[in-house]
Amino acid sequence: MPDLNKTLEPCSICKNGYTTIHLESVSGWKIYVCKSCIEATKYNFIWICLNCGEIYIRPKSLTIKNINDYELRKAYTQCADMKTIQGLDMCIECDPHELFNGMNVMKTEAQC
Repeated sequence: MPDLNKTLEPCSICKNGYTTIHLESVSGWKIYVCKSCIEATKYNFIWICLNCGEIYIRPKSLTIKNINDYELRKAYTQCADMKTIQGLDMCIECDPHELFNGMNVMKTEAQC
């Protein structure tokens, strides 16, 4: 028996499909995902900025190929067969300067 309390909402990814499938990523903010976008995760990584809601979709093969860090490449390779949509705390559109500041690594001199 269908649940009559669930309403169809537009997909947060493609904005075209309607669905009741959702998750609550941040308290009170629901992300709706239609079946076609779930199927798209077979071949694409999908990231959602949890700050502004911007959507980033990149092909899995191209993304993994372009990762230089060995550990990060290994992690994404292990996730290549999974259907996942990942949340980003902040994207480059939200605050590009802060993002790059967070990427700076403090270098310390080794002493013998």
